[in-house]
Amino acid sequence: MRHPVVVEFASTAYARIKPVAVTAVELRGDFWGRRFDINRKETLPTQWDHLESTNRLNNFRRVFGEYDGPYEGLFFNDSDLYKWLEAASWLIARGPDAELEKRIDEGITLIERAQEEDGYIDTYFTVDRPNEKWTNLRDLHEMYVGGHLIQAAVAHHRATGNGRLLNVATRFADMLCKRFGPESDGKVEAVDGHEEIEMALIELARETGHSRYLELARFFIKARGHGLLKGGRFGDAYFQDDVPFDRMESLAGHAVRALYMCSGVTDLYLETGEEGLLPRLETLWDRLTASRMYITGGVGSRYDGESIGVDYELPNAQAYTETCAAIASMMWCHRMLAATGDARYVDLFEWTLYNGMLPGWSLDGREYYYVNPLENDGTHRRRPWYYCSCCPPNVARTIASLPGYVYGTDAESLYVHLYFDSDARIEVAGKTVGITQRTQYPWEGTVDFTIDTDGDLALKLRIPGWANGQAALSSREARDGTVKAAGVSLSVNGGSVDATPDSNGYVTIHRTWKTGDTVRLQLPMDVRVWQSHPKVPDNRGRIAFSRGPVLYCVEQADMQGVDLDELFVDPAQISAHWEPSLLDGVVALKGTAQRRAIDSAWTGELYRPFGQQREPAAGEASPLQLVAIPYFAWHNRESGPMKVWMNYREA
Repeated sequence: MRHPVVVEFASTAYARIKPVAVTAVELRGDFWGRRFDINRKETLPTQWDHLESTNRLNNFRRVFGEYDGPYEGLFFNDSDLYKWLEAASWLIARGPDAELEKRIDEGITLIERAQEEDGYIDTYFTVDRPNEKWTNLRDLHEMYVGGHLIQAAVAHHRATGNGRLLNVATRFADMLCKRFGPESDGKVEAVDGHEEIEMALIELARETGHSRYLELARFFIKARGHGLLKGGRFGDAYFQDDVPFDRMESLAGHAVRALYMCSGVTDLYLETGEEGLLPRLETLWDRLTASRMYITGGVGSRYDGESIGVDYELPNAQAYTETCAAIASMMWCHRMLAATGDARYVDLFEWTLYNGMLPGWSLDGREYYYVNPLENDGTHRRRPWYYCSCCPPNVARTIASLPGYVYGTDAESLYVHLYFDSDARIEVAGKTVGITQRTQYPWEGTVDFTIDTDGDLALKLRIPGWANGQAALSSREARDGTVKAAGVSLSVNGGSVDATPDSNGYVTIHRTWKTGDTVRLQLPMDVRVWQSHPKVPDNRGRIAFSRGPVLYCVEQADMQGVDLDELFVDPAQISAHWEPSLLDGVVALKGTAQRRAIDSAWTGELYRPFGQQREPAAGEASPLQLVAIPYFAWHNRESGPMKVWMNYREA
């Protein structure tokens, strides 16, 4: 029986929580069930069409003479096909899909035919630049592209048992093992400018049982930080190559690179338990969430180099917050949960899923954001595809693998990490446990479970940090001593039980279960009002709203004729309302706000002496109806300004 997991921790000695197969959980309901279907029916087919129409597939065909046009696109475009194949593999793991399987087979055939005799594969180099292979590792991403090939191959093998793509990947990886490593072994000491290969090699080691891939990944991790890349105009820090990992104090440079690096290092810890790695990872996570992360969970404040800024450098309109960076953060959180058992990593995973990644995908599944600002004048729109289109297939593979993140296990426990309407059958402590979730989460806080098993089992339910008034973006220090269950209730077969979570954020129900037993978890769905650190200049005097795991924004489409800069919001006046016809059905926030006509007091002036001001004229301050929508749903209607952070007005 196959066990297609996204990241294989089952035999990993240092993983405290093990994964479940993507096939073990069936997503249902109007929220994730519908989105999962959209990914299969709309996103994957249209992305394949874009791979064809933009000649990404022809780049492979030209290697073996079936296309005579020039190479088209960026030097790492092969990775778009690889991520698409990973997404498609997780989907066919669930059952036959003739059209999807046909395209997978076509994609694998192209890759097989494009691979060179020695295992090398990269269509940017093979035809036009054979003498330039491995000559610019800093900028040209050969190992990054190969890493995505490996991840696709592992996913395909786990999903189908077919070894065709895995054979391609292992030949490529074996070539890397022969070429790269310690100089004392007669090899080339080098690292790739874009991390990815490290976690891919470790996953390949898990899949094949060959330790040489783990050792090469370890070499790449240890070799980084010694200036091998000679950083160029961006500098060594941009590539995380300025200081070895064990001395790194904070994450900087290219956001996706930095987060992929941390994912790979966490994988290395999970395999080896190497002393010092986990404390350093925890320190970097704490410092990132405490001072360099947006309230959306987004990472990367600079357009210049898609980079993480310095502490509190979090501009709203200029926020870069690449969709791929949000996904990379989720990947790291998933691994850190396995390493520590601490629910704060699921808190950030969930928060980033709804507010950092999901905005990058349109409601119809056909358009994407690469960049996710927190304020916009209405000119930023999703696109069906990009010249640099790394984000769309990254979204597709994340949604396709999402069922594998809902639950986890240890020797005697079933963990519920995420609250999704779903059905599941999961192997725990040598027996199959059936469990269903019925819920309207994230709109409602009631989650009803039905257990389909007999016998002893510890069921561990995550109590989200937001339910206790905590931000998902909080360091360990900020959250110490705050474990409580205010507003949270829990019952088994109608009888109340203690809902106080342990220090890791889970509440445990340990009992002898009978088939048909029910559990009800009730989470408080209050509207939360947030402020940011006073050193974030864009947000001084401003507030933001959330409800459950969902962040909100105001959008011009709901505030016609209103300059959003002139809105002043009293949080005491805000309440939640279910709107079934709005944006495919959402909970909106509504209330009374005040409009203050700022411009009328500054007609024709950009600057003036301090103290020269006048009171607003009669009628310049007026009440109006505020409507706020989930941030993930913005710009699914007409263009118009948007803001997450709103001017604060006291009651």
